Amino acid sequence: MNKKKLGWTLVFVLLAIGSIALVLAQADNFSLRELGSMLVHAHKGWLFLAALCMLGFIVFESEALLSILKQVGEKKNQAQGFLYSAADVYFSAITPSASGGQPASAYFMVKSGIHLSVATAVLLINLVMYTLAILTIGAVCIIVAPKIFFGFNMVSRVLIVTGYVIIFFLGLIFILLLTKADMLENWCKKLYRLLGRIHLMKNPEKRMEKLHNIMDEYRDCVAKIRGHKRALISAYLWNIAQRLSQIGVAVCMYMATNGNLKLACKLLITQCFVVIGSNCVPIPGGMGVADYLMIDGYHKLMLKADATKLELLSRGMAFYVCVIISGLTFVVGYIFYRRKRRKRLMELKAKRERKWASREELN
Repeated sequence: MNKKKLGWTLVFVLLAIGSIALVLAQADNFSLRELGSMLVHAHKGWLFLAALCMLGFIVFESEALLSILKQVGEKKNQAQGFLYSAADVYFSAITPSASGGQPASAYFMVKSGIHLSVATAVLLINLVMYTLAILTIGAVCIIVAPKIFFGFNMVSRVLIVTGYVIIFFLGLIFILLLTKADMLENWCKKLYRLLGRIHLMKNPEKRMEKLHNIMDEYRDCVAKIRGHKRALISAYLWNIAQRLSQIGVAVCMYMATNGNLKLACKLLITQCFVVIGSNCVPIPGGMGVADYLMIDGYHKLMLKADATKLELLSRGMAFYVCVIISGLTFVVGYIFYRRKRRKRLMELKAKRERKWASREELN
């Protein structure tokens, strides 16, 4: 793992500590010991469901990716799909605007034998479905329960609307990149020329030739996937399930701490708005913003002290535990492929040595 990855991990840890400290500062007469006691006495069945929902955030994305890969003839198993998804979740959480998620996922796809052009197309299509899933959930929530949206304070409402608008325009950009592959290729060529002028890239012309071949494969892959509407619908539904699974963690945590079902329904919609609003700023994992929205939204449903406890428990499970599991999965996968590569190099070296030895014997 290089210094850049370790640097982003350090930034993530510092932001996490700062976010938790700010939440605790909002609570009156509250201690972490009290939170621990609350967790110990929580309903174990609901806690188990909360953990399943947290894992579902990784598993459902892996299923979405596998369903798209299958349509282009790349049949991968659940373990590989989980690794692709975990890498995306981990680096999306620790890098601004989730910019590191797709490259990390693509890295493992390529390592498992998938062409870069295919990996790019699959991840871009999944991004479109992911965006459409969030937009769908947000639209349903505002139609079904506008009172909950207007129950947030003015700052929170601005954050939620901003997040929705950003997601909408990102969705348009992703769709354009899928339908206008020539535009994507031209952007990349302009970037190569710029890097060549400032001497940050050698032989940009050769790289552009290679890019053209990759883009031809990319176009073929996108055309193949677009011809399978069932796969697109499947990926969209898996992304809906992924979002609802993440949102469901807060509901399960609330029920585990003696919540009532009527308020749980309102909490579900509140958490939907939180997820949308957390996309309004390019902060890793939406830290700070998500915490603020959760406290504001929960406080409308319960006492401030209870809102703080629930925020810490649900955010801890849905985000921090999920990131830790994803990070550990990434490390295991990284070590596995490094060892696999080393083993392959050693086998090639041994083969060459045997070949030279046999030639010397003949001579």
